[in-house]
Amino acid sequence: MARPHLLVVPYPAQGHVMPLMEISHNLVDRGFKITFVNTESIHNRVVSSMSNSGDVYEDFIHLVSLPDGIEAEEDRNDLGKLSRSMIDVMPGHLEELIKKINEANNGDDKITCVIADQNQGWVLEVAKKMSIKRAAVWPASAAVLAAMLHIPKLIEEGILDEDGK
Repeated sequence: MARPHLLVVPYPAQGHVMPLMEISHNLVDRGFKITFVNTESIHNRVVSSMSNSGDVYEDFIHLVSLPDGIEAEEDRNDLGKLSRSMIDVMPGHLEELIKKINEANNGDDKITCVIADQNQGWVLEVAKKMSIKRAAVWPASAAVLAAMLHIPKLIEEGILDEDGK
């Protein structure tokens, strides 16, 4: 029987890629195959940092990239612009990638689940549309998540204003 095949998609920013890669390594140790999807710019950094590393996981973690819709010379540090561009451009590319994977090898290597960074809600929507199981991961601390989830209440109670003051 083939290994279950997971598609993992981190948010392309510092502090997001490595936690999902570490989860992927743990899942490989438990019998899973991983397709790890990054934007092209992050993919190039990951591949160059892994060259000559002799990564024992390379047979089970396939690194792929998708375009994020931002031109090479544009600033990717504007996370708002990057996020909007990804939402506009990447869902179609991701759906095509999943279809290509699922049709390869007579369908014996289908994606069985998608794991996405919580900040990549569009990934979960694509998985839902394609009837693929899905899970979201919050790569930051639990304290940050708790604070974010309570911001609306803090604003409602007048502790913070909408500008965070």
